[in-house]
Amino acid sequence: MNARFGKLTWLWLSILVIALDQATKHYFEARFSLYQTVDVIPGYFAWTLAYNTGAAFSFLADHSGWQRWLFALIAIGVSVVLVVWMKRLKPSETWLAIALALVLGGALGNLYDRMVLGHVVDFILVHWQYQWRFPAFNIADSAITVGAVMLALDMFRSSKTRETVNE
Repeated sequence: MNARFGKLTWLWLSILVIALDQATKHYFEARFSLYQTVDVIPGYFAWTLAYNTGAAFSFLADHSGWQRWLFALIAIGVSVVLVVWMKRLKPSETWLAIALALVLGGALGNLYDRMVLGHVVDFILVHWQYQWRFPAFNIADSAITVGAVMLALDMFRSSKTRETVNE
């Protein structure tokens, strides 16, 4: 691919994340009622259907609705930055391109929900004997998390291999 397009070819991964995210959300909305839970691994993992009007961990979910537009603006801004960043990547920066593509796909998957539905659809529930529950999440959240971890690992890897100039 032409160097002027950077690593934009990795946008296919973002599209895949969006497609998987939306397909799974539609599946669970069609087959589950709100807060219905089906154990997959009893005591640890279940499918459920939950709606999140806030951000991560339902942050600001109890507000009147303004947060929907704030989070939408943030997602749009971050998405633009990620695409520009991907375009500027060097041919050797594939790991970083994958990380950015995952975050972008997750952000756009949740943005679609927020704009069209007014809430994000979550369906994965990790818990410990129902005494401790991690907030429900979805494929988009998972892609954002994996992408963010990859970005962090890239920063650590880059800082170890970077040589000091004029030593």
